[in-house]
Amino acid sequence: MESLIRQSAKVCPFVHKATSCSQGLSQVARTNLPKMAKQCPIMGRAISGSSSRRGYATSSSATAAATNPTTSQSTETVVDHGTQESGFDYKGLFETEIAKKRNDKSYRYFNNINRLAHQFPLAHRQMEDDKVTVWCSNDYLALSKNQQVVDIMKKTLDKYGAGAGGTRNIAGHNKHALMLEAELAALHKKEGALVFSSCYVANDAVISLLGQKIKNLVIFSDELNHASMIVGIKHANTVKHIFKHNDLDHLEEMLKMYPKSTPKLIAFESVYSMSGSVANIDKICDLAEKYGALTFLDEVHAVGLYGPHGAGVAEHCDFEAHRVSGIATPKTKTTMSRVDMITGTLGKSFGTVGGYVAASNTLIDWFRSYAPGFIFTTSLPPAVMAGAAEAIRFQRSHLDLRQDQQRHTKYVKEGLKDLGIPVIPNPSHIVPILIGNADLAKQASDMLMNKHKIYVQAINFPTVSRGTERLRITPTPGHTNDLSDILLDALEDVFNNLQLPRIADWEAQGGLLGVGEKDFVEEKDLWTDEQLQFTNKDLHPNTANPAFEQLEVSSGIKL
Repeated sequence: MESLIRQSAKVCPFVHKATSCSQGLSQVARTNLPKMAKQCPIMGRAISGSSSRRGYATSSSATAAATNPTTSQSTETVVDHGTQESGFDYKGLFETEIAKKRNDKSYRYFNNINRLAHQFPLAHRQMEDDKVTVWCSNDYLALSKNQQVVDIMKKTLDKYGAGAGGTRNIAGHNKHALMLEAELAALHKKEGALVFSSCYVANDAVISLLGQKIKNLVIFSDELNHASMIVGIKHANTVKHIFKHNDLDHLEEMLKMYPKSTPKLIAFESVYSMSGSVANIDKICDLAEKYGALTFLDEVHAVGLYGPHGAGVAEHCDFEAHRVSGIATPKTKTTMSRVDMITGTLGKSFGTVGGYVAASNTLIDWFRSYAPGFIFTTSLPPAVMAGAAEAIRFQRSHLDLRQDQQRHTKYVKEGLKDLGIPVIPNPSHIVPILIGNADLAKQASDMLMNKHKIYVQAINFPTVSRGTERLRITPTPGHTNDLSDILLDALEDVFNNLQLPRIADWEAQGGLLGVGEKDFVEEKDLWTDEQLQFTNKDLHPNTANPAFEQLEVSSGIKL
């Protein structure tokens, strides 16, 4: 305090005069400075003027509460701010922020959708007789309703109860966790895997830990990466660079700025869920090897759907090698083996809930030992883990699920193109119908629901950029051609009634996101005609009922 007053005395005439008395600086430091400030010709006016103003950032210092008891006889009056000021207007802040969302049409209303296990893809709304067809679920293979998955979850629930009992650190883990992690490691042909409560948590935990523990790590992130990866990068608290979506020339320009010895991480997704675009994993791995970077691949919207065994796009890149080898690792180097870390979800194609990371034993042991998002989170319930493991086993040997999903997607995309309804072009299973206006996207969604009994959620900011709002359709093996024809008729009616822009309209405006853009070259579908001709019998026999040993890394590697 005395040091502060000495400095103030040098520049402020009022403080200089006040501290020049015989009492000295220490006595001044024990006085009520707010009262002294009111006597100052400058601060006095500022304080009196501020009392009539109010804003969201107003707060009071509890200086008076720290008054020294030995000075209680002082004649100075201590101001009790706690009783003389108005409190922060929390409600006003919240209401203002919500009003912003309503005004810019990005406010989200959640529909009451109750998906029926035995009538998929039907669901009922509030009343059970009010049924709709769901066209936007991420339960891509409908395994949440698969009887084998449901049966094993029921048995596990009856035997082991509803919950896990806490974190692994406190409650230990169980055979269901061990089996699930063994299944995941085998799926991605990695040495180990670690299960989290969600893939959002997994992405955040893994990326943030890498940044916090690897000194001078530089992270390179695709601009369309999921929010979970963005949050993880923020929590990493290190240098980051954002490269243009799938622009590997831009990525390399950024990588060149650092010596090869500088630790680096390239974070990207395989299938980007709102556009359906797909990363060139091999070329990103080439850059990683050239510039000394680790690779982090999010396969959330690809597991279950690509590759002969549903391991994702990385497996699909070497489809034939993996098909022939089955669950065994091919003798040649593959794209999947080049990726350092693969994260995925249990909550989409695998029909349950949770997330995971698959990597080397060393990396998994490191995550298990240091990641707060794993250490301090209650484990998934045994029934959930047993169901997820069963779903992985089932889909691995059922190639036809992936093929049917692709065929139905192709049928819908071709039907929309014939109607002139704009679909953002992509080589994946995502069908994003471009609307370009938040209000119209919501109206289109409401009309589909209320008039045609079809549920397709509108996708608005911040999930997608303003001006690129869309309807996102995701066919499944259960969305047969007859249901697709009903959907196409309904969309034709909606586009006519709302006068929504079609492909020709976007073309007249110069195009957007590949829709109506001159000289735009569409990518070929990931699934080739030849791959769609294989049957379940063409898979290696070892995919059916393999027996996996417990992963040592799941419990901790003993020395």
